[in-house]
Amino acid sequence: MKVAVIIPSRYGSSRFEGKPLADLCGKPMIQWVVRRASQADCVDSVHVATDDTRIRDAVEGFGGSVLMTSSKCRSGTDRVAEAAEQLKLAMSDVVVNIQGDQPMVDPRCLDALVRPFHEEPEVKMSTLAFAIVDPREISDPKDVKVVFDNHGDALYFSRAAIPRGRDTSQGYDTYKHLGVYAYTREFLECFRSLAPGRLEEIEKLEQLRAMEHGHRIRVVVTPYDSPEVDLPLDIQRIREKMLAMGLC
Repeated sequence: MKVAVIIPSRYGSSRFEGKPLADLCGKPMIQWVVRRASQADCVDSVHVATDDTRIRDAVEGFGGSVLMTSSKCRSGTDRVAEAAEQLKLAMSDVVVNIQGDQPMVDPRCLDALVRPFHEEPEVKMSTLAFAIVDPREISDPKDVKVVFDNHGDALYFSRAAIPRGRDTSQGYDTYKHLGVYAYTREFLECFRSLAPGRLEEIEKLEQLRAMEHGHRIRVVVTPYDSPEVDLPLDIQRIREKMLAMGLC
């Protein structure tokens, strides 16, 4: 079973055009994502999937692998699936989907994310969660929350604060969903063929589509956060975090 990381990356964004090429400590952000993913023990290959020649040129410039995909891809998942097809991955191989705006993704997260596929053959899709330490993230709809059952399978993802305790004195963890996924290529093909779900449309969360069609998502809790860059003003905050961790 091979493990291929595919990073969907597009240049156009209404909130932050050219985000993958934004400078972080003298390197384009996409280079940091590729570097961090390449450090995971479980990973056999790392590829950027894009439809933009500027991103292609940047990735090739730092020696990365890039796959040109259609400009008609509806989502990052579709772009990842098209890239997996180009790579001719076996249906039993595992595809890891990392967003190109997570330059601090910890390689150990990826090893934990893939581990269930080795230990539990019934697992077809997994994702990461982190116990929130910043209270602001609990109420911020930008930070997606997740709850899961005793087996670690997701019960729901929401932009709202879940669970919401009736008694304010009751202490409990709230888990933030980190936008990193792994799937067998077979399930990735299944997932991309599913009709959009009602809850997916309400929350604007693509992963809910799998659950609405009766598929399980294994949630792997990690102690390593992976903050995203959403807006230009996030660059300085992420740069400061990376400097504090000695990453740059």
